[in-house]
This record gives sequence, C-alpha cells and structure tokens, in this order.
Amino acid sequence: MVRLGGEAPVPSELRGGIVALGNFDGFHLGHQVVAGAAIARARAEGRPALIATFDPHPVRYFKPDAAPFRLTTLDQRERLFAEAGADAMLVFAFDARLAGLDARAFVTERLLGHVGAAGVVTGEDFTFGRGKSGNVAVLRALGAEFGFFVDTVGPVVDDGAVVSSSRIREALQAGRPRGAAALLTRPFAVQGAVQGGAKLGRTIGYPTANIDMGKYLRPAYGIYAVRGRLADGRTLMGAANLGIRPMFEPPVELLEAYFFDFAEDLYGQMIEVELIEYLRPEARFDGLEALQAQMAADCARAREILST
Repeated sequence: MVRLGGEAPVPSELRGGIVALGNFDGFHLGHQVVAGAAIARARAEGRPALIATFDPHPVRYFKPDAAPFRLTTLDQRERLFAEAGADAMLVFAFDARLAGLDARAFVTERLLGHVGAAGVVTGEDFTFGRGKSGNVAVLRALGAEFGFFVDTVGPVVDDGAVVSSSRIREALQAGRPRGAAALLTRPFAVQGAVQGGAKLGRTIGYPTANIDMGKYLRPAYGIYAVRGRLADGRTLMGAANLGIRPMFEPPVELLEAYFFDFAEDLYGQMIEVELIEYLRPEARFDGLEALQAQMAADCARAREILST
C-alpha cells in the first residue's frame, strides 16, 4: 500500500478507483464497515481501493486551541488501512485551500481531477465542503452529474448505541480502555519515540520507556496494564504510568511504560504502547518505599491481567 497526498494527481494505476471517504480517526468498527464496503466493491469491479483521510483533523484546523483528541496518528492509520486491504491511503491536507473549497469544487478538483474516482463510499452523516455545505444528498447529485456512484453505509450500533469516536474518547477518559477497545476492535495505542529522561524509574528499580503524548487524546491519568510492541515486531507486557508523576518534581506529562523481564536500551526507538486495563489513579505516597511497594503490587496485578 502507498500513502498519497490529496493535493496532486494520483499515479495512473490508481485512477478510476473507489474511495472510502471520511476522517477515520480511530478507524473504529463503524469506519471499518465503510472501508470494507469500498474495498469489497473495488475488488468485485477490478478497481483500486483507496481510503481517504484528512490531516490535520478539521476540528484542529478550525479550533487550533482545542485539547488533544486524536485516537491515531497517520502512521497508525496507514498500517490499519493496509491491514484492511486498501491499495492506497489518500491524505487530504486540511489547510486554508481545502477549507475554502465548496462541495462542488471539492468533488471536481480533488475526487475527480486528482483521483479520477469511479465511486465513493461514505457514512450517512458525512459532510464536506466550505461551511459543511455538502452532505450525502449533495454528493449523490454530483455523482449523477459527473458519472460516479455514491454508496452510503448506515451507523453501526453496539450495546444499543452508535459506534463513534466520541464514545471511544469518553470511555478512555473514564478509565475504561476495554470499553474503548471493543469499539475500536483493538486496544487504544500510543505510538512514539522513546525519550531520554531523568532516569528516575531506574533509580527505584523500574526503568521506563517514556513517550510524549503529543496530539493524542489524554485518557484518564493513572496506572495501566499495557502491552508494548517494538519496531522489530516483539511484544512486551508491562505496567505504565500515564500522567504527571505526582511524586517527582517538576511535574511532566508522559506515558512511562515499564516492561517486565526486559532490560534492553530503547532510547530513540519507535514503539507502540497499548492500554489494556486501568489499575488505579495516580497518587502521592509517603516516601519512595511506599511508592515502590505500590508499584510492585501494580506490576503483580498487571501480570495477572495480561496472562489471561
């Protein structure tokens, strides 16, 4: 699979493809159904299958001071789209130029001019174009005019409610990573380069791999049972602190993962840390001995959780 920018014509071998159109932050169960419908039709017709996304998220463009809320990075989405069977990931840069295009211009310039799309598959609530002037009815009308088909996919319901990125964010912020994972169809994962730090964990017997949370949503601060995935494909089990480390000064927001039975240097390496289960909130203890005792209990509980 290839990653393409949406600001220039796609390679000739990918023209005439079918585009799954949406933002797909999280690429949750509902998004997967949309993408799956596009890929299935592309395969049936012998056409390329492309999954489109927008970066930055339109909310970030219009509200640059909004709190971090992303569920995936572009790199994570690229891997997920490839695993779904797409031939290409199409990234529309959400900038002033794109924000200024009305619905008709977006279709004629981007979907037809740059992609040569034979068809589009999207969710029933998809909106696009300046001021959200376009919806699926507008898209169908433009498809009829310009000769491309438009298929829509209804909402996916889980446990009596529509699967959405908002539900996933709410679950994570409430300390319910398993609830989020059920909607994502995988654990929520933070990917980043391991940073050098003050090595405070090492001094108390728990060396950690520290990752900046960047633009990711902030789940509930606290201690988690986690699974780590290294660049070489190895999987590690561990416990992690997500938060500001109230026992240490100055407070620094980090995801600090301690991996069991592992002593290799990970500085500078790209790793992914999956949040499996929330163990407890962050807390301040009466000295390092009390902290070490609690960390030992946390790790024992995490081992038990991860072994099942």
